Order: sequence, then structure tokens, then C-alpha cells
Amino acid sequence: MLVLLPPSETKSDGGSGAPLDLADLAMPQLSAVRDKLLTEVVQLARDPATAATVLGLGKGADAEIARNATLRTSATRPALERYTGVLYDALDAKSFTKVQRAKAYARLGIGSALFGAVRAADPIPAYRLSGGTKLPGLPTLSALWRDVLPDALYAEAAGELVIDLRSGTYQQLGRVPDAITANVLTEHPDGSRTVVSHFNKHHKGLLARALVLTRADPTDVRAVARVATTAGLRAEIASPTELLIITR
Repeated sequence: MLVLLPPSETKSDGGSGAPLDLADLAMPQLSAVRDKLLTEVVQLARDPATAATVLGLGKGADAEIARNATLRTSATRPALERYTGVLYDALDAKSFTKVQRAKAYARLGIGSALFGAVRAADPIPAYRLSGGTKLPGLPTLSALWRDVLPDALYAEAAGELVIDLRSGTYQQLGRVPDAITANVLTEHPDGSRTVVSHFNKHHKGLLARALVLTRADPTDVRAVARVATTAGLRAEIASPTELLIITR
């Protein structure tokens, strides 16, 4: 199976890997768009004031723009270690054993505005670019990715089940037909259910962790629901391609 995670705005600094080499990333059919975006993001960083506006940055803008300015020369680390935040805290990759990390590398992909999508082991630098950003002189990111990313993800899945945990913005960059999606809903005492961002990210992280660690190889939504339930999550099947995770 291929489990697609959303990226995060926050990313760890540094790394011990060599500078970015697009040839080292999975899905090489995305290289042309990756290279175009890298060039534009680095060039934008030469004008910090404009970059801050385009990227929607406030406090801490200088550090984020400095990251973008050195995208082609800064150190890299595996994508699984680069992204941080609520979902990645719940995934807790730092606790993985060597065998579990290998399973994570084999099963996890991560959506990216800059790279389209990467595998968990792909060496990438720290960067700042959101899925909804419109770079000067270029089409929207969805327009740039939609002609190449769906086919790349389909090929990467190689006929296996895809569980798409990306947010809507990143799903729009490249959808995967028949992928299983998961929505997290908080159930209130009166029985009503709503989406709460923090719980959404946290429980998707827990679900991703369960899918990494399971010995099962799910082939449909029922099997994914069993993995979630075994991990202590409350799961409901909404349709053959939609799983609900219910919190309180």
C-alpha cells in the first residue's frame, strides 16, 4: 500500500545529507516541474519583501526566506525527518525501530507544493512553499502539477491500495482515482459531528502510524478500518473509498 501524508508548514532545520539532487527523488517524471519551481522559489528569495508577501509570511519571515534562497545548496535529510508538527508528532517516527523505519520508507509518501510528492526516505532540504501559493509569472500550483502528478502517483502505487491522508489543497495538486480517504470528525454530546483541525491532524498521524506498523497489507477500506480499530481508533466506513475516524 501507499499512504500519502500531507506536508507541514513547519520543518526541521539542517541535515547531514548532500545538497538536493533531483535524481535522488522518487517519481523522476516530476523532475521538470520540480526544477522549474526550485528556480522560481530561489529567485523569489532574492527579494525578501516580495517573497514574504507572496509566501504569506509574518514573524520569522527572514529565516524562512533564507531557507528558500539556499534550496539547491543546503543540507538534506529524509522527508520523514524533515516535516514536523501535530501529524508528525503523532506518527512519532523517532520511535521506529530499524525494521519499522524500513516499513515507513516503503509505505509512506508525502505531498509537497515544491516537489509534488516524495517518498519518506527522499532527501530534501528545508523550504517554505504552501499548496495555495501563487508564484509570480507562473500558473497556479494545481495547474502545474495536475498534468503530471496523478500519473506519477498512480505509477508509484504500482497497483497497490492508496490511502490518501493529504488535505484538500494537496489532493487538488494530483488526485489518485479510487484512493481511500480518511476524514476525522469530533462527536459532541448531542450527537453532532464537526471537523476540528488539531484532532484531524493528530488522528491522521495515529492512523498513519498504525498503517506503518501493521503486519497486514490492506486491500480495501474494510481492511484499513480493521487496522485503525486494532490501533485503538474508532473507525466507521462511510463508503468503499472513505473512512471516518471519530473522536470525542
